[in-house]
Amino acid sequence: MDSSVLSALAALAGAAIGGLTSVLTSWLTQHTQARAQWIAQENFRRQELYREFIDDAAKAYVHALQYEKADMALLVSLYAKIGRMRVLSSQKVVESADQIAQKIVNTYLAPDKSFLELSEMVNHASIDILQNFSEACRAEFQLSTTRSFRSSGA
Repeated sequence: MDSSVLSALAALAGAAIGGLTSVLTSWLTQHTQARAQWIAQENFRRQELYREFIDDAAKAYVHALQYEKADMALLVSLYAKIGRMRVLSSQKVVESADQIAQKIVNTYLAPDKSFLELSEMVNHASIDILQNFSEACRAEFQLSTTRSFRSSGA
């Protein structure tokens, strides 16, 4: 084979490999960025859902402590958020949210609490019905962050 043909083939092969490497690098970078953006967006959606749920649950619980007649609109909103969690969240988060809703319904069925009873609940930490839910959410976000770092190669 002529040395000029061999040189031309080597140059073409080098250019092809260089071009392919450039395309693959570009695709990999875009894929990684898109995945990171998707994960961040999913985390934001869940954070917003959990924030709204915590706000509604706190309002419903306070209402249940004060009144025996349920605020149906607030309860329906709470259960709608739990329904969204069934799609987006881990089983532990959903179970914790269900427990909160059940506690609120049970509180409506109980007699109204006096200020002295509320004080005792605060002293015994039984007033905080959101703790398990908050811990489940934190664990879910930590697991999500760990998985995203592992899969991105970081």
